Amino acid sequence: MIDVKNISIANFTYHLPNDKIALHPLQNRDESKLLIYKDGVIKEDVYKNIHQHLPKKSLLIFNDTKVIKARLVYTKPTGGSIEIFLLEPFNADYTSTLTSTKTCKWKCLIGGASKWKQNNLQWTISNGLVELMLIEKLDDAYVVEFSWTNEISFAEVLEQIGNIPLPPYIKRKPDENDTNRYQTIFAQHNGSVAAPTAGLHFTPAIFQNLSSCQIKKDFITLHVGASTFKPVKVAIMQGHQMHTEWIDVSIETIKNIIENINEPIIAVGTTSLRTLESLYWLGIKAHLNNAIKTLDLQQWDVYEEDLKNTTLTAKEALTVLINWLQKNKRTSLFTSTQLLIAPGYTFKIVHALVTNFHQPKSTLLLLVAAAIGDSWETVYNYALQNNFRFLSYGDGSILYMRK
Repeated sequence: MIDVKNISIANFTYHLPNDKIALHPLQNRDESKLLIYKDGVIKEDVYKNIHQHLPKKSLLIFNDTKVIKARLVYTKPTGGSIEIFLLEPFNADYTSTLTSTKTCKWKCLIGGASKWKQNNLQWTISNGLVELMLIEKLDDAYVVEFSWTNEISFAEVLEQIGNIPLPPYIKRKPDENDTNRYQTIFAQHNGSVAAPTAGLHFTPAIFQNLSSCQIKKDFITLHVGASTFKPVKVAIMQGHQMHTEWIDVSIETIKNIIENINEPIIAVGTTSLRTLESLYWLGIKAHLNNAIKTLDLQQWDVYEEDLKNTTLTAKEALTVLINWLQKNKRTSLFTSTQLLIAPGYTFKIVHALVTNFHQPKSTLLLLVAAAIGDSWETVYNYALQNNFRFLSYGDGSILYMRK
């Protein structure tokens, strides 16, 4: 049994040349290259043919979060600039914050914070004014209060003053094309500051082909935070603080997963995978303590003895979770997960993962290694040697779990 806490991150790195990082999306989403890894064999195709590489009657789970314009650039009268990057609502949930009017607070990263003196920052918007006040400095960020004068939601405010938050490794300014392309075609719920990139390749034509092959789909919501790009900077994983993300899954979707539990369940993206696996463990928590009022998942929970020694099947755990939700008069599960998936983790629900190629020394690469073992090196070397494009705007893969 692998001791996850003592995994050395040095074993999960590779050389990623700058020219392998995709700085722009392809003209057509579904023309991205697709690497298929199954039973130790690697094949190549393109996303428009993904239906040919998925089992009939399988269930694909997508993340329908929507990227908000979370990057703000304020230009001072002197010519200097201050960049504000929204991380997450401060002491509030996404829905109430993004629909709020008049005022709200966000935890933010600030570039050029030393240039922000006592004066508030101001933007002019249609029929009004937006004002930003620096409230508090935290250990790793700042708290900024937004206030505005007209009766519109904060989401609408961001549409007017914000920019698409391209990842830090895409070293260029966002353009008009990014507004559409750094967003999935099925994005519904505002909240992410980074796209669930595995879903960027999917088109209406692909969905039609999936349906014709009796391949089903459903949706969960996980709001992707900027910390998804956070590299692991410690020698062993015990010292790494896994980022927390918010998930929202309806009872209907959980029931759909149960109905298809004997068919292949395929996560489109690492966010979908973390959400699906979190559902199992939250069901286990409810099983161990039916009177519990708040269900969430901390970084090391699933590696503790009381949880990992529980023998419930996926169907049983999900059924417990539904019963807990109904008992607490909820129609969906809205909570946080800090689940770290690394080699040594045993998958409970997911059979395969559709995903892009990830950064060296990242928790996402650890997740891939948990799925396919040491073969991650073979897969990544193949991709590097065969002109696959890497990271958010790059190509992708289907990785079937080790049996």
